[in-house]
Amino acid sequence: MPDSLLPEKELLLAAYVAFNARDIDAALALMTSDVAWPRAFKGGFVRGPEEVRAYWTEQWSEIDPHVEPVAFHPQDDGSILVEVQQVVRDLNGSVLADERVRHRFTLEGGLIQRMEVDG
Repeated sequence: MPDSLLPEKELLLAAYVAFNARDIDAALALMTSDVAWPRAFKGGFVRGPEEVRAYWTEQWSEIDPHVEPVAFHPQDDGSILVEVQQVVRDLNGSVLADERVRHRFTLEGGLIQRMEVDG
């Protein structure tokens, strides 16, 4: 990733660290007030910090996802495509999925405005 995108990469890394640590407040502090976040296992999007909080709280009561970014790719439209290794476990620790997926982030004013799962 070019050095010119270093602040964006640091922002996204901080978001992944907060998510994996289940630190919702730290993650939400990195998002715009109108953030759009995919309901990856349910479909559709939640909007705004309180809907993201409710979605993650529900998600973590059902599964234990962990995502590690492995590569960052700036896109022509200004978004950033992040390749992640995603491991999803059930609440007993059994692996349900271990796969590489892509997350597309749109940033605004140095914050995450939208995230989409590209598969």
